Amino acid sequence: MKYTAPFWLPSGHLQTIYPALCIARPAVQFRRERWEAPDGDFVDVDFVDGQPGQPFVVLFHGLEGSSDSHYARALMAAVAARGWSGAVPHFRGCSGEPNRAPRFYHSGDAAEIDWIVRRLHARSSGKFYATGVSLGGNALLRWLGESQHQADFVDAACAVSAPLDLAQGGVSLSSGFNMIYTRMFLQTLKPKCVAKLQQFPGLFDLDALHAARDLYAFDNVVTAPLHGYRDTDDYWDRASAKHVLNDITVPTLVLNAKNDPFLPGRHLPQRAAANVVLDYPAEGGHVGFAVGGLPGKLHWLPQRLLNFMTGATATNDALAEQHG
Repeated sequence: MKYTAPFWLPSGHLQTIYPALCIARPAVQFRRERWEAPDGDFVDVDFVDGQPGQPFVVLFHGLEGSSDSHYARALMAAVAARGWSGAVPHFRGCSGEPNRAPRFYHSGDAAEIDWIVRRLHARSSGKFYATGVSLGGNALLRWLGESQHQADFVDAACAVSAPLDLAQGGVSLSSGFNMIYTRMFLQTLKPKCVAKLQQFPGLFDLDALHAARDLYAFDNVVTAPLHGYRDTDDYWDRASAKHVLNDITVPTLVLNAKNDPFLPGRHLPQRAAANVVLDYPAEGGHVGFAVGGLPGKLHWLPQRLLNFMTGATATNDALAEQHG
């Protein structure tokens, strides 16, 4: 399934912004569960309930995303249409209610992914698939790479528009037109942080938070120190998924458009483990991949992911039979 951008949607920026803001999102009937986390916090998980024995798909959302994000609704609608089950776990503070602990979420949060994925897998009775978008895609890849064969209970995985090289992504988002995305993120991140300081006075420097104009400065004040990193440089280096692509044993699709404004194509890794498919179409923007005539549709991306995952399991099942 090769991606071709519609002629009426030129440029990486339009291919990013238009699908997120202008294409109608499919309706999805979610059922929410609140899970108590091991550290006394909570995580809200939105479920789509399908037929028993059918595949289960978990989706980890991107920075400041949720189950209402365009890509989450599109994928979960496709999952529901097949009679499958799905879940969109919310990273801390992203479900519409402030979280309790002195932490948020970050691109290298493999421990959080591990806890959620294992808990979801325990209740699935069919094939089990894991997907992640943007920040959630990077965190999923980190978990897959760090876990290696411990992650083999996942039948197949997909990461879409993951910032595989966080430092280069950070540089890209801190200049020119790309500042529009940075401002959008900081618009929701900063108020959450101000509220967090009221919960935990002295957790970080309020003046430095207000002064932060880009993600580098924000991550230096908040994300890095709160999650065990020395500073932004340490966080961006150690959390980048590019370091672990060679360690992944689960069949995995890494899908990144070369014109993604969040991570330009020249920084995309060219090597990965044998089980990892690197798919870098020329166009698509950041989690865009709109298709069709005006006003456009969002179904290409869900179909690409579901086809990859079912294809990977069919191949594995056939190999297992040969060796069985």
